[in-house]
Amino acid sequence: MATLPLDFPKGRRKPNFKLPPGTTDAHCHVFGPGAVFPYAPSRRYTPEDAPKEMLRKLHDFLGVSRSVIVQASCHGPDNRAMLDCIASDPKRYRGVAIVNDSFTEKDYDELHAGGVRGVRFNFVKHLGSAPDMAVFDRVIDRIKRRGWHVVLHVDAPDIIPLSDMIKKLPLPFVIDHMGRVDAAHGLDQKPFAMLLELMKNPLAWVKVSGPERISATGKPFRDAMPFAAALGEAAPDRVLWGTDFPHPNVKVMPNDGELVDLFAQTFADQALRKRILVDNPARLYWA
Repeated sequence: MATLPLDFPKGRRKPNFKLPPGTTDAHCHVFGPGAVFPYAPSRRYTPEDAPKEMLRKLHDFLGVSRSVIVQASCHGPDNRAMLDCIASDPKRYRGVAIVNDSFTEKDYDELHAGGVRGVRFNFVKHLGSAPDMAVFDRVIDRIKRRGWHVVLHVDAPDIIPLSDMIKKLPLPFVIDHMGRVDAAHGLDQKPFAMLLELMKNPLAWVKVSGPERISATGKPFRDAMPFAAALGEAAPDRVLWGTDFPHPNVKVMPNDGELVDLFAQTFADQALRKRILVDNPARLYWA
């Protein structure tokens, strides 16, 4: 598996595209350090530590103003590492938590006070597959009352069987990583057609993150560009961008500066760039 350079951020390059003020990385993670924030015993993978200091260095290097820290499955429902990062700069950070049935109203209150504005559910098979749907429904009811949203991490083949459930969600929902479609199957593939159909729902959001996850050709992941562009055209006011740093479980480690430039090459219109990078995440996470 690809690893991060020990002398980070050396090895990352400055993007040629200058990010506009207020740019938000709407999908990134903090991992550990494990000695302080242990990884979940039931985890499916153990990442290299990528603590809050590393994330801040990266964002300062790239020119990212704000970010949304998404709780990853390797930490499970122990959200302390994420909350610790948010607490280091509450105006700069927001969070998306992982929760379960043990969380009380007080726990949700504390998460909200700590900057959390959403909950993530993994349906991805290599991360444990689908959650208990009875728990899922109870969590949806609780977070809807708080004005939060749900983030759905799904494999492309599951978009169609999950679509009826997704269409009935009574709150904003965000699809991670362009639905993890396989670029080799083209824009006409059925899972991507269903994703575009879902984006007609005014509650639907999507992240044009993870091009390295959907690319069939490898660096510089240009075969992912048409999928991101199609999503931007389908719902320009409900598209988010993120680095997915530190890129867990990837076969080829991307260079984050190159990911910024790939975004700019995908979206040439300056007004649309600003919507995706600045306005949309501000509306969903800081309003």
